[in-house]
Amino acid sequence: MRTLIAVLASLGLLAALSSAAEPPGPAAEQPLRLAIAGLVHGHVEGFLRAAKSRPGAAIVGIADPDPALHRKYAQRHGLPDSLFFSDLEQMLDRVKPEAVAAFTSTLDHARVVEACARRHIHVMMEKPLAVSVEHARAIQRAAAAGGIHVIVNYETTWYRSHGALWKLLKEERIGGAIRKMVAMDGHQGPKEIGVPDEFFGWLTDPVRNGAGALYDFGCYGANLMTWLMDGRPPLTVTAVTQRLKPHVYPRVDDEATILVEYPGAQGIVQASWNWPFSRKDLDVYGESAYARAVGGGLLRVRRSGQADEEALTPAELPADERDSLAYLAAVVRGRLKPAGLSSLENNLVVTEILEAARESARTGRKVPLSR
Repeated sequence: MRTLIAVLASLGLLAALSSAAEPPGPAAEQPLRLAIAGLVHGHVEGFLRAAKSRPGAAIVGIADPDPALHRKYAQRHGLPDSLFFSDLEQMLDRVKPEAVAAFTSTLDHARVVEACARRHIHVMMEKPLAVSVEHARAIQRAAAAGGIHVIVNYETTWYRSHGALWKLLKEERIGGAIRKMVAMDGHQGPKEIGVPDEFFGWLTDPVRNGAGALYDFGCYGANLMTWLMDGRPPLTVTAVTQRLKPHVYPRVDDEATILVEYPGAQGIVQASWNWPFSRKDLDVYGESAYARAVGGGLLRVRRSGQADEEALTPAELPADERDSLAYLAAVVRGRLKPAGLSSLENNLVVTEILEAARESARTGRKVPLSR
């Protein structure tokens, strides 16, 4: 019977047949009690849809100071008024969630983590971690004091193409040492793709977002390169930013390129609100091979001795690592410890890179990172 259960679990069928299997443990019987802090980050839309359809998750409270956003999401998702709170701390004390998903501006991440840490509640926030190294360190201190996990959610963490790229280049080492990485992330621009007003308002605010495209999409490449460099910070950071559409984005950059220098390797992060199409692509070049992750579902590889690229369809990620909800539940329930792309340690380095890039773009100088 145990062998049968293991096979069914790997196929995602155990829940449907649980009445015929051994009773699950107490933790598995109860849905994860989730609360949401903030409704101004547009990714909350997809998170709510996913949580509502996930038997293992239960939204027990939503906090945002704007009653108009309460009405918007209550109507759109059929949520009762009793779920909504104007004050975060009141919500935390009332509903006592196991974890909080933060969809505030980046500026407010530290405030959310500090409130949750005082109550020993784990936090997952949308990327990036913080608007500054000062805020990132405050988050680190609060998490340590409260004994909580802090997870940073990037869409690209759950890409099968990135899992396959890691296996080939880092585990199988088909190309030797990594020499160059190029990350291309962004879209046509927040206004051009029609983000909600509450999202647009803080994305284009240099205080609440940290910058423009530099922070919004530069964080993806910095996150992936820190991962591929085994958590090491770069030696130096150099960045150039532009406002190609100042009539649309008068206060922040809409075009950014970041150059990160490592011993023996180089990374180029291309973050833009000017791509003709949305893209999240990553090219990694070793000494004798390369792998190019095209979106989440395709990997193009050229090995030593091959005349042409081969296209690979990556395998599925483990069940607990296929999306942010699954990962958060696995961390809170103790099956996983945050590591790699989602970890606080990785994202402290990401914040250092972004802050140095902002300073480099401002001064026109290369910025060294000292540890």
